[in-house]
Amino acid sequence: MKISGFTLVRNGTAFDYPYLESLRSLLPLVDELIINVGKGDDNTLEQIQKLAEQEGQNKVVIFENDWQLDQPEKKRGGLILSEQTNAALARCTGDWCIYLQADEVLHEADIPIIRKALDQVHFDPQVEGLLFDYHHFYGSFDVVQESRSTYRREVRAVRRSAQPKSVGDAQSFRKQNGSKLAVVLSGAQIFHYGWVRKPDAMKEKTFFMDQLYHGKPSSKNEASRTPHTGDNYRYKRFWGLKPFLNSHPSVMRERITQKGWHWDLKNSPFQMSIIDSKKIILDSFERITGIRLFEYRSYRLIRKFF
Repeated sequence: MKISGFTLVRNGTAFDYPYLESLRSLLPLVDELIINVGKGDDNTLEQIQKLAEQEGQNKVVIFENDWQLDQPEKKRGGLILSEQTNAALARCTGDWCIYLQADEVLHEADIPIIRKALDQVHFDPQVEGLLFDYHHFYGSFDVVQESRSTYRREVRAVRRSAQPKSVGDAQSFRKQNGSKLAVVLSGAQIFHYGWVRKPDAMKEKTFFMDQLYHGKPSSKNEASRTPHTGDNYRYKRFWGLKPFLNSHPSVMRERITQKGWHWDLKNSPFQMSIIDSKKIILDSFERITGIRLFEYRSYRLIRKFF
């Protein structure tokens, strides 16, 4: 059984993505690692080339792509992200393909769990993917968001013979005909650091990403570098945030130690809206029963391992 890893990144350094940590977390698991580097404005490509040379174990395949950000139809709903994800997936040659986005990291303790899961399903053709649980960090490395406002699971391993394709803004995968992949729970976790950055980097990243969903910014927003979603990039205390007391992946140790900012969850003012009352009721039910009512699933869960 051959395992491919694949990912994409553009301006990873400028937007303060933990993209090198993400790659390092994948390398021990895969036989090849396909990296789609979008042509950008920083040293991301050089950093990845350096990692490949020094740590890549001859597994790394890098290709550079033009994300065609000048095409308006690509700047709606984040569709360019799935397009570029599929460009990386198309170069994979493994039986199974493991996908991480540039702000997603695997914990080393989960590597044997993933291998075991793949071994168990490899000869069961009805299983087309593996589902991973998520830790969504917010504001600081010691704060996680656990509520209906975030997805709790997503497909991150796909069987190549099922001909999967990335869809939408590259959050998940479907078959070529649009139907859902049949998946099982892997028992492993994804550590998602998309909302843990220095505040200025968070603003710049949000300003760019908003353009992939909403198109070209207004002249006023362009001049002030204000994202389409307003001050959404500012860290706020709201329902569902809680301290994280477990361990991070070891590849994140240096980044966490060297972080140059701190967001104080405990002493930040709590913000609440009318819609939060519904979340509180549904979240409370989930914590008591383990059941998430009305959950959107981009996959078809056919059984659990554990």
